[in-house]
Amino acid sequence: APVLISILLGASFSRYQVEESVEHLLAPTHSLAKIERNLVDSLFPVNRSKHRLYSDLQTPGRYGRVIITSFRKANMLDQHHTDLILKLHSAVTRIQVQRPGFNYTFAHICILNNDKTCIVDDIVHVLEELKAARSSNRTNFAITYPITHLKDGREVYNGHQLGGVTVHSKDRVKSAEAIQLTYYLQAINSLNDMVAEKWESIFCDTVELFQKSNRKVKMYPFTSSSLKEDFQKTSRVSERYLITSLVLVVTLAILCCSMQDCVRSKPWLGLLGLLTVTLATLTAAGIINLTGGKYNSTFLGIPFVMLGHGLYGTFEMLSSWRKTREDQHVKERTAAVFADSMLSFSLTTAMYLVTFGIGASPFTNIEAARIFCCNSCIAIFFNYLYVLSFYGSSLVFTGYIENNYQHSIFCRKVPKPEVLQEKPAWYRFLLTARFSEDTDDSEETNTYESHLLVWFLKRYYCDWITNTYVKPFVVLFYLVYISFALMGYLQVSEGSDLSNIVATATRTIEYTTAQQKYFSNYSPVIGFYIYESIEYWNTSVQEDVLEYTKGFVRISWFESYLNYLRKLNISTGLPKKNFTDMLRNSFLKTPQFAHFSEDIIFSKKYNNEVDVVASRMFLVAKTMETKREELYDLLETLRKLSLTSKVKFIVFNPSFVYMDRYASSVGAPLQNSCISALFLLFFSAFLVADSLINVWLTLTVASVEFGVIGFMTLWKVELDCISVLCLIYGINYTIDNCAPLLSTFVLGKEFTRTKWVKNALEVHGVAILQSYLCYIVGLIPLAAVPSNLTRTLFRCLFLIALVTFFHCFAILPVILTFLPPSKKKRKEKKNPENREEIECVEMVDMDSTRVVDQITTV
Repeated sequence: APVLISILLGASFSRYQVEESVEHLLAPTHSLAKIERNLVDSLFPVNRSKHRLYSDLQTPGRYGRVIITSFRKANMLDQHHTDLILKLHSAVTRIQVQRPGFNYTFAHICILNNDKTCIVDDIVHVLEELKAARSSNRTNFAITYPITHLKDGREVYNGHQLGGVTVHSKDRVKSAEAIQLTYYLQAINSLNDMVAEKWESIFCDTVELFQKSNRKVKMYPFTSSSLKEDFQKTSRVSERYLITSLVLVVTLAILCCSMQDCVRSKPWLGLLGLLTVTLATLTAAGIINLTGGKYNSTFLGIPFVMLGHGLYGTFEMLSSWRKTREDQHVKERTAAVFADSMLSFSLTTAMYLVTFGIGASPFTNIEAARIFCCNSCIAIFFNYLYVLSFYGSSLVFTGYIENNYQHSIFCRKVPKPEVLQEKPAWYRFLLTARFSEDTDDSEETNTYESHLLVWFLKRYYCDWITNTYVKPFVVLFYLVYISFALMGYLQVSEGSDLSNIVATATRTIEYTTAQQKYFSNYSPVIGFYIYESIEYWNTSVQEDVLEYTKGFVRISWFESYLNYLRKLNISTGLPKKNFTDMLRNSFLKTPQFAHFSEDIIFSKKYNNEVDVVASRMFLVAKTMETKREELYDLLETLRKLSLTSKVKFIVFNPSFVYMDRYASSVGAPLQNSCISALFLLFFSAFLVADSLINVWLTLTVASVEFGVIGFMTLWKVELDCISVLCLIYGINYTIDNCAPLLSTFVLGKEFTRTKWVKNALEVHGVAILQSYLCYIVGLIPLAAVPSNLTRTLFRCLFLIALVTFFHCFAILPVILTFLPPSKKKRKEKKNPENREEIECVEMVDMDSTRVVDQITTV
């Protein structure tokens, strides 16, 4: 049944859909910045955002962008490079997109200016004027930075178009190492959007072809589709690495379940355990696809979530099988296995469902995290059902094979030792087995000790880790672990940089690296919007605006703007109509405020009066090393000011959509999962035999999570969507591995703590070690995938596995030997209801007083 269900549901995954919108996946769902963007779009047309100032103030839309630089740090403003850039510009504008009946060029799909011409970056006009000046031998033409003047008298901002700038006195540009060009496209309907997308693809090909013919320059093309393509590219570049990972896990799973004894070896169970996990994952993928879900690259982490949980459950069942008596019927042995292992597996599965279920709820504000948790929940649920049915049935089949003394691989009857003596050595080696009639009762219990891992733990490791001389070094090592974890924990940073989720050898990474290198002198352009009709001519209103926007004191343009408003109102006594006319005309004629000339919206009222209904300014700040953190702090500060300000204003930049409440949105699934896990542990404390199990489990989970967060920060992993999902998984992975150990130790009575530590390791250590080895081997190929997303995934999952393994095999075995619960007290404590009653009966010879016998009854 599980196989048929998986095939039927998984077949639909052959026609899976890919999520196209990166913003839908990674931007906070309930983001105030999205509302602000809609307000900005309703006030200012897109073309007014692209004109006058290089920016993506409202929505990036469709565009093609290229950074041109030189390998030898040459001056891109010299004659050779200027001609080269203008030649590239000419080639780009001649790009044609062929459609049935018409060929579209840049002129057909570009964003138009007020005079119905294509909006082109002002740096192109600067280069054209520079070329004309050289042709006419004029030496008085100078480019200033970051604001320069054109021949028509306009002031233009070039801070994001000239990079690596060296200036003379008075901000005159001496040289520039990089130049950036941007071409904005219309996407007003589906046909237009399709043509623009095709144009972007041809644009990248044109730039790359142009570079091949000009080897001395380096060009970094980038389009609005690049981020989406590079995000999904991770899935394509990961395919062969995932296949390698699967082959390695299959091989090791088979080896971990194999023994020299050909009857008791269980290689097929190792393979079938992995098949159980695969079937559950395939079923979940089919259900998600049938319900309208779309695939994205974050789903690459789901197989590893399933691998850690599913394989441990199957290995634990196999470990329980080894503890059963071979002279029992298969039915009795199977019942003992389920009674021994499925209770803990059921509880850990419930923990997975609760923690990931909270992550899949509407409380999660990041869509990628919500979809990931939802898919994981479905896969884990079916994995539990398939372990009960599919793997349980497989265990029964191999049990009959073992009871009938059939070969564990070839399923043929193993001959008796006396028959094997007549066979060749290689034949005897393949059919090596121990028969129960050849061993006495004392040896029967040690049948499975020939398994390498069982033999290693029981004979060597358990005695070594509980040695008195080893314990101080383990405690010291734990203190070092806590110290480094604390050092990393204090440096945790939030990762809202989208380049962290794309493949490495892509346009996004190359372009982002070049942009940060050459164009990081100034922050992204921020739009400051006043979206109400206020009395700009009123002095008190001007003071209010100035009072509530002191966060912009470092940006001189804003204060100049307010001072200019004051000057227009000095002792003029003009009525409102005349004032607004003067305001509009002055802005159009004054070069100092040419940047704002089209950013005041006037609406006509009755009697031909006009009113200012909205205005905006472009704000650019000098960038420091902590650009992203400063921008986020500025956003939060201005949001608070906008709530208390008498003037209605907002600030907006497209990056705010990703940054807005990012920290709280990313941390919420982890926080909710931790709370739900603690609640479940607290609630189950009333159901388990001893509440100390949950106390120890909670402390262990806290120690592991603290260490993983600290060490992943030291390993340069930021707290983003991927790492948070891994941390949620880390809670469950720790409980998976540590709960059986702690339960066996705490519930053990009599003997000593050291004895029960050894017993817990002997009973559950093999399953933990087997699943850990398979998990690590499966993770190793992931480290070689050329993608930032998989890099984060590998580092987080590797740390989770390593730290949990360190706690299971070192920290807990040592600490539990000298911390509660105490076993001696339990031994000495007598139950008054179970007192010993002793009856002595003497049998005396009737002929004498000699005692013949004495019978004692207890």
